[in-house]
Amino acid sequence: MKLQEIMDKFAIGLSAMCAIHCLAVPVLLVLLPSAAALGLGNEQFHFWMLVAVLPSSLLALFLGCKKHKRYRLLMLGGAGLVLLSAAVLLGENVIGEAGEKVLTLLGSLFVVTGHWFNFRLCGKKRGTEECLSS
Repeated sequence: MKLQEIMDKFAIGLSAMCAIHCLAVPVLLVLLPSAAALGLGNEQFHFWMLVAVLPSSLLALFLGCKKHKRYRLLMLGGAGLVLLSAAVLLGENVIGEAGEKVLTLLGSLFVVTGHWFNFRLCGKKRGTEECLSS
């Protein structure tokens, strides 16, 4: 498995985790108020997820775009990363809880979509190269 494939899958997983975290934590806190002691709603979670998502996303998208030449995917993933970064940098205090959730969910959606297409195009490109070399 190539580095680009691993990073695409890693970034998809992390972005999905961000989205699930945004949607599930409020429900979990309503159903289990004692879960608040776990610090699941902690802003540090978003920061550290962003620290992991940024380099893995940029690396995977850059490597993929070098291979398949569809640079729109880099722009799509980059837009998602900008939205995720804005959610972390502006935070709940500036844009409110709803604004933070909207930016995080949209950013995650863009990142996941960019990586999904990147992964698929690289797989097609790899399959074509394997067929040509046979």
